[in-house]
Amino acid sequence: MDFNASLRKAVKTGTVLLGRNKTQECIEEGKAKLVVVAENSPESVKNLVKETDIPVYVYEGSSVQLGKACGMPYVVSALAVVEPGESDILNAARV
Repeated sequence: MDFNASLRKAVKTGTVLLGRNKTQECIEEGKAKLVVVAENSPESVKNLVKETDIPVYVYEGSSVQLGKACGMPYVVSALAVVEPGESDILNAARV
């Protein structure tokens, strides 16, 4: 599975919320099915899902690279997948 391709497809065809604050809100509301955090994210971002059952994928790249993988021209330290759309991104979860 190519994670970047799956991520881009999820962003285009599903519901993906970008950014730490939106991700945190999504977790608190119980809507997130997968959380992705950049490898260089601060521990506070990585700890967003510590006490939940939500799967986490640590993206092997910087927040700049994660933003580019989403097709966005800005930094993305965390994102929440609410609906994967036509993507198989939910199969990528690992802690």
